[in-house]
Amino acid sequence: MAYSFSRPSAKRAARVLSLERSTATDGGRGAEVPGGDLYDPVTGLLAPAGRFTAVVCGDPDAAGRLAERLGGHPSEPDRSVLLGGVPLDELPLDSARTAVLVQDKDPVLLSGTLRELLDVPSSGTVPAADALAAAQCADVLDALVQGSLGAADPMDARITERGRSLSGGQRQRLALARSLITDPEVLVLDEPTSAVDSHTEARIADGLRRLRSGRTTVVFTSSPLLLDRADRVALVHEGDVVAVGTHRELVEREPRYRAVVTRETDEELTAAGEGILLDALQELDEIEENA
Repeated sequence: MAYSFSRPSAKRAARVLSLERSTATDGGRGAEVPGGDLYDPVTGLLAPAGRFTAVVCGDPDAAGRLAERLGGHPSEPDRSVLLGGVPLDELPLDSARTAVLVQDKDPVLLSGTLRELLDVPSSGTVPAADALAAAQCADVLDALVQGSLGAADPMDARITERGRSLSGGQRQRLALARSLITDPEVLVLDEPTSAVDSHTEARIADGLRRLRSGRTTVVFTSSPLLLDRADRVALVHEGDVVAVGTHRELVEREPRYRAVVTRETDEELTAAGEGILLDALQELDEIEENA
């Protein structure tokens, strides 16, 4: 019986281990990592170099696909994302991964010590302490020490498989700290604060902006706290960028943006539009009377 169960499992494992990447890893260009603006020709999304760009997309699945494309996984042939005018899929794989790092919505934490978790390829310019502080991980460090067996240093505390001993918000913040340590040319974050409270989210937004100053950061979010701290906000609707501006500008002039960010219903949008129209008509009547 053990043999009959093990043999099919062994076949599946062998198939996985024999897989080869379907695309070349050496690219068609040199290994030098380019700098400059990040541009997606499919949606028209532009993330200026060295700026904090937020992206609002009403469809979470579409946002996830766009985040993947920004990381060098084009959904259409010959429509690769451009970094400084260079197609990302023409770079060697290692260079592309160094240039753009994408942290998806559900990052995975493997078992091991916190020191091992944060031992990732990086530029070496962002210390672990600064990344943990920016991601607001003080309570996470306390929880790791309390839950460990004799580890006085949080960096030596062990994390269980997939971080099951931590809350969703704590796991999310540790994953954010790990991404910040990497310090890539372009960092793409998909809903990095969806599992934290508003006060923590506000502090993370400030820490993210401070630590990534001068680096290109793209955040997919609908949180007003993050959006208000972005240099530039882009609204993606039905696969295209339809509006660009600051958070406050878009709230005032773009109903589709306001609907996603404030969770307004169609009835509320209609009522708001009617109210604006009535106010405008009233102002016109007053102008005519005074004339």
